[in-house]
Amino acid sequence: MPRNPKKERKKKKAKRTREEGESMSLNFARYCFFQFGISTRAATVSTKTNSAHLLLTLNKPKFAATCTTTAHKSNEELLVVVGGGAAGIYGAIRAKTLAPNLDVLVIEKGKPLSKVKISGGGRCNVTNGHCSDHMILADHYPRGHRELKGSFFNMHGPVDTMSWFSDHGVALKIEDDGRVFPVSNSSSSIIDCLLKEAKRKGVSLQTGKVVTKASTDASGKFHLKVEKRTAEFVESVEADYLLIASGSSRQGYSLATQLGHSIVDPVPSLFTFKIEDSQLAELSGVTFPKVEVKLKVENIPRNTPHLSQVGPMLVTHWGLSGPVILRLSAWGARDLFTSCYKDNDAGMLTVDFIPDLHIEDIKSILSQHKNKFAKQKAFNSWPSEFGITKRFWKYILDRESLIGDTLWASVSNNSIISVAHVLKHCAFGVTGKGQFKDEFVTAGGVPLSQISLSTMESKICPRLFFAGEVLNIDGVTGGFNFQSAWSGGYIAGTSIGELAVEDAEKVGFL
Repeated sequence: MPRNPKKERKKKKAKRTREEGESMSLNFARYCFFQFGISTRAATVSTKTNSAHLLLTLNKPKFAATCTTTAHKSNEELLVVVGGGAAGIYGAIRAKTLAPNLDVLVIEKGKPLSKVKISGGGRCNVTNGHCSDHMILADHYPRGHRELKGSFFNMHGPVDTMSWFSDHGVALKIEDDGRVFPVSNSSSSIIDCLLKEAKRKGVSLQTGKVVTKASTDASGKFHLKVEKRTAEFVESVEADYLLIASGSSRQGYSLATQLGHSIVDPVPSLFTFKIEDSQLAELSGVTFPKVEVKLKVENIPRNTPHLSQVGPMLVTHWGLSGPVILRLSAWGARDLFTSCYKDNDAGMLTVDFIPDLHIEDIKSILSQHKNKFAKQKAFNSWPSEFGITKRFWKYILDRESLIGDTLWASVSNNSIISVAHVLKHCAFGVTGKGQFKDEFVTAGGVPLSQISLSTMESKICPRLFFAGEVLNIDGVTGGFNFQSAWSGGYIAGTSIGELAVEDAEKVGFL
């Protein structure tokens, strides 16, 4: 049957128009990506989802995309970072630094670097400057102290962290106890530095969104579902690399399990102790520069090494706090949780208020003071060698049922022995955590046995990386938790960046 030339021309024209339209849509899609912090404009794309990193709106009749003026080439790879905290932002910057052609997108459900903002009383305890020996440094991590004695801190330790911030314009200072703060005494210096560098490198940041689902396909790519927190808005992202740095949020644990990982049940760490003692409550605000505390928990051996700590302590109106208590809570986090501190029977805390003096020396000092100030009231006079306040001295006398008006001449030798004993072995029943739920860190997360600490890559799922508190790593107070975040983020970013460069070289992009 003879062909109709006119009809054939119409078919060819329609085909060309359709192909050109698809080509234009695809090219447009390749331009559609994310600009740091703010989306420039919205556009509607009616094409198939074969553009690698296009975000698609699933609950609308057409696909919505966010555009930027920079073209996204089809052979560029994408790293998605879940979590805009210290580890996530630091890792994103490192990856983008090594692989400038790698697209890096950070998805954060709240405000980026929010924990950095409030840490150290708003000053941000960046790291600890007294632990240049990486073996000693590792001993400050209740979870991770064995594993972190390998290459972890050798690859990026406190000195490297301080150098990085100094090189990027943030002047730092090391305080007497080793804590490192910005000279400005403001966490904004750290936040501004990180966000400025991320923007300069071309890292994209999307806030107010949560990654709810993650899976991989046969080619190893990640398929992520992203939900907007403030509206019914679901997006789909395809990524070549995934870095989960979501802190202690359930989001990170859920994604990890979806991708084949197990989770060590998270429990609170670094919290204050609630003590039921009405007399102690009257000492609220009193500080002790140096005490030794020991925690005895049911079914835990009495001489467990790390359940004894030395350092400053603070009395609060609900119990005890300060660095020494926080460190003790970190080492005893799991034991305390197991003992069900919610049932008001967590354990017994023994405090040595004068750790530098032996009990026999204390007895001798008290006896000498009695002889020297026999006519003075015990309430108004106490040995200066003890370095304690009048309020605390009254607490000790009341605890031993010594009336304040009693003259030293009337204080018996048995009373002197009792006072010396309570100064060295003052027992408090721990009934729970501080009433304001002021725990700062979570113990638990992805087991370290399931990742390679030299790369931070999963041993279960290729091109999946972890960093920060989502892992079963936590440190004591003093800048150690941030240091593990910087180290983990840096190592993960380095690994991802190097892989991206290798991939680009394979396809001849570089």
